Amino acid sequence: RVSMGPDVQHVILGSEGTLGVITEAVLKIRFLPPAQKYGSIIFPDLQSGVNFMWQVAKEKCAPASIRLVDNEQFQFGMALKPAKSSSFASFVDSLKKIYVTKWHGFEPMKMTVATMVMEGKPEEIAAQHRKLIQLASQHRGLDAGAENGHRGYFLTFMIAYLRDFSMTFNYIAESFETTVPWSNVYLVCEGVKRRVYESCKELGIKSEPLVSCRVTQVYDNAACVYFYFGFGMRGVADPPAAFTKIENAARDEILALGGTLSHHHGVGKHRQQYLKDQVSHGGIAMLAGVKKAVDPKNIFGSGNLVGDGHSGVPVHH
Repeated sequence: RVSMGPDVQHVILGSEGTLGVITEAVLKIRFLPPAQKYGSIIFPDLQSGVNFMWQVAKEKCAPASIRLVDNEQFQFGMALKPAKSSSFASFVDSLKKIYVTKWHGFEPMKMTVATMVMEGKPEEIAAQHRKLIQLASQHRGLDAGAENGHRGYFLTFMIAYLRDFSMTFNYIAESFETTVPWSNVYLVCEGVKRRVYESCKELGIKSEPLVSCRVTQVYDNAACVYFYFGFGMRGVADPPAAFTKIENAARDEILALGGTLSHHHGVGKHRQQYLKDQVSHGGIAMLAGVKKAVDPKNIFGSGNLVGDGHSGVPVHH
């Protein structure tokens, strides 16, 4: 810990390429954990899953990684699941489905799943897993096993490639994210989905859009919520412009419900129009002052955040 005024290093690190480039870095390394285990828990609906994640945050028992995906992503993951190689394996899967949907009354079109990675000594992992399952049971959660947990992370890794692949079929898609207080996480998830559907209808987009979300980071008082959305762009006059209008509508909904402008994607040029309302005119002036002092000739002219530092925040691109 040091006490030397505002942290200048953080000003540089958060400047999105407008103040310089990093030429050296000191890395902190950690020993690999002796053991690692995937896990998953299914819930009857998104609200139950969010309440579980909130309780995990309250009790400070989050594993190395834990994520909650909504029903749309749950179905997506199931659609990509490899076919079983034997009739016995298919029979076992059928029994599992009956157990979940008939015995416990879960509806396939509402179910959500939390995937997790636990690390540490085997006995620590076992204790952590017991704790998480016990908490989940208070929200009607059911242990769904390690295989589904591993598959959930696999979907996360490959989704960007699926986005690029979909472009060849006239489908445009992208992601955006925010940080939201726990009390509003569910409201933001449902509100953004509603706004995306409404905006697509207003713009005359004929194909049904895909919009889904996942809670990806757990903090004491808030969570990171990650959204994916896309639509078929065949017949749309200007797909990128339509996409921007839809995302802006979703962003307005997020901000109205107490979410942040960005969790980790940053501001860049795409979100500059919102910056003044988030950091105030004084905050913009301070950022512009740093830019003018450090880079008066705008050598690092990426145009992010406050542009060149002289002419104010640029018009939204």
